[in-house]
Amino acid sequence: MFVLGRPSDDALDRALGTVRGEPCTYDGAGATLEGGALPSRYHHVRATRALGRGDHAWARACDGIRTWQMHRGQGFRLAPARPAIAPGTEVAVDAPLAGPVHVIATCRIVATVDEADRFGFAYGTLPIHPASGEEAFVVERSSTGEVIASVVAFSRPRHLLMRLGGPIARSQQRRATEGYLAALERHVRTPDQAP
Repeated sequence: MFVLGRPSDDALDRALGTVRGEPCTYDGAGATLEGGALPSRYHHVRATRALGRGDHAWARACDGIRTWQMHRGQGFRLAPARPAIAPGTEVAVDAPLAGPVHVIATCRIVATVDEADRFGFAYGTLPIHPASGEEAFVVERSSTGEVIASVVAFSRPRHLLMRLGGPIARSQQRRATEGYLAALERHVRTPDQAP
């Protein structure tokens, strides 16, 4: 949903309440975490970034995923404020676009991964979202200790404005993807704060 001005916390809560329990707006839930081919007839995105090396980088990267730093670090707001990384968790995201324009997008976590050297989640679009599809945010640690973040997504326009603005919408998605990775990298490289 496109809105003028920063939506209130109440507006995000209402959007989330509207879609609670609704089905996702696409087929193929979990495909972004499976590592194989993504569904056809969607725009595909795959991006990675090295975050560092060693146990500290790994711990910070996992913390960044758990605390939604990929979103918060580029100015996105979330409702609820601290969404759990668990299948079924629903979230409303306020993403500022340009000037006074914001997008409210609702999603549900459809799959998670929590292994010794791989951690993250995939969420899929719910009815209040300008697109239809899924996005995964995952960090992995190699056998040499290198920590890599990846974003994998498939989507297609659902809202008329997104359909009309095809190349602009894809440019916005690329910018958000790079923003996710940059935000997580900043989180990993920022020293832990004392409580």
